[in-house]
Amino acid sequence: MFKFLKEKLKGAVSKFTKDVKEEVEEKPVKKKEEPKQKEKVPPKKEAPKKEKPKPEKEETIIIEEEPETEEVTEEKKGFFQKMSDAVTKKKLGEEKFDELFWELELVLLESNIAVEVIEKIKNDLKNALIGEAVSRLNTQTIITETLRKSVEELLSFQKVNFKKLVSDKKPYIIAFIGVNGSGKTTNLAKLAYKLKNEGYKVVIAACDTFRAAAIQQVENHAEKIGVRVIKHDYGADAAAVAYDAVEHAKAKDLDFVLIDTAGRNHANTNLMDELRKVVRVSNPDMKVFVGDALTGNDAVEQAREFNDKVGVDSIILSKVDADEKGGASVSISYVTNKPIIFVGNGQRYEDLILFDKDFFLEKMGLS
Repeated sequence: MFKFLKEKLKGAVSKFTKDVKEEVEEKPVKKKEEPKQKEKVPPKKEAPKKEKPKPEKEETIIIEEEPETEEVTEEKKGFFQKMSDAVTKKKLGEEKFDELFWELELVLLESNIAVEVIEKIKNDLKNALIGEAVSRLNTQTIITETLRKSVEELLSFQKVNFKKLVSDKKPYIIAFIGVNGSGKTTNLAKLAYKLKNEGYKVVIAACDTFRAAAIQQVENHAEKIGVRVIKHDYGADAAAVAYDAVEHAKAKDLDFVLIDTAGRNHANTNLMDELRKVVRVSNPDMKVFVGDALTGNDAVEQAREFNDKVGVDSIILSKVDADEKGGASVSISYVTNKPIIFVGNGQRYEDLILFDKDFFLEKMGLS
């Protein structure tokens, strides 16, 4: 999981840090080594010879110079601190920063990270490194900490609390939407399994009346996990199925209605109109976009389109365990401004885990 991103990011950050260090320590060190006047000090060895014939006056000299030594040391501290800053610190220009950042930017693009996210990371690093003098001694700390904080901000959102959801409204209706093959039905079954095991009463609405064997797929899952399915025949009105499922849940005092919709391309006008009708009739409390993490930026663009045309409240990312690049995981929430609530991390019903930013940061090598 995220192996490609982790290895590439590590190499690119290391190279970027090295380049910044070289730029920061470029030439000033040699310039400030000019205090070679100290080498001319040896001729002043004559001074101690002059001091030998005046041993009796040493005591009076020490008494008079005592208060001056403190001032001199303070002056020396200030001088050496200034010299040290001049040697170890240098301002990094914006043009040079853009040049150095380019290789890191390429790695992020190769990892399917959205352009908007790369711009955010770039600006965060730019703000940390440009404007004030940067010490070459802590350049690596500044870069790694800024990068970690930047990505952490992308992945920071509240976890879903099902107990609170049901206490606020019952039945709580969740519609699953997305493109074909993204894993909507499988992840719906995983969530139904999770809710049932936590003691909630669940019903599934088989609203994919368009795809062959879609209803049978839902029924197979429902039979294995022990959940009721509300269905009509193929070609039936999907909105009518959703309506019947909601009414059934109200009559039976159930906690959750999970609506399985047909996968569709956002460019297919007829299917998008049908989805709007299902949403209008069932009035779901949460519309969950299910995206395939393996499709990278495609999943991000799909989520954006579904959000624009139907509205998305939260996201489930499927097949994260097989994702080597991690671009969708890092980008999708930031681009849509919607939280990732679960990730599919395997084939079993148990393999639906609550999104955990620390887990993702660790997998990216940024923990």
